[in-house]
Amino acid sequence: MTGFDADDAAALIQSYVDDHGLLSFLGVSVEDASDGEMRLRIPYHEKLTNHGPGEGDVHGGIAATLIDTAGGLAVRSALPKPVAANVATIDLNVSYLRPARGDLIADASVVRVGSTVGVAEISVVTPADTADAEPTEVAVGRGSFRVFRDD
Repeated sequence: MTGFDADDAAALIQSYVDDHGLLSFLGVSVEDASDGEMRLRIPYHEKLTNHGPGEGDVHGGIAATLIDTAGGLAVRSALPKPVAANVATIDLNVSYLRPARGDLIADASVVRVGSTVGVAEISVVTPADTADAEPTEVAVGRGSFRVFRDD
């Protein structure tokens, strides 16, 4: 984030998340924030899962919310004045790859930020369950965000 070091940026974004009703309810935590990059986590909780067939799998809407939020925050972090700016989702595409059982971690990277629109690509994984295993990618997405600048 222009004008912030990574620790300050992550703390500032975490404060925003903590004050946001839905994101706070979901338990979103900021794991990393830098210029055009964002990593967010939602911890696994039974209240976020499907019931009936697929019981115990994290509901797809939770992954979509994480993709939307991580992408928007990544775009905002790439702006010259991210605190004064704002973004709004104008298009969101989510592809679900497999059921998710466990924490969800989203890594978002900015593809491009123009004068009025920014685009980010996002990958959502569940952490590896053993030290020698790889995280499992459960969803991917791309978001387009309207940029409201104050620069």
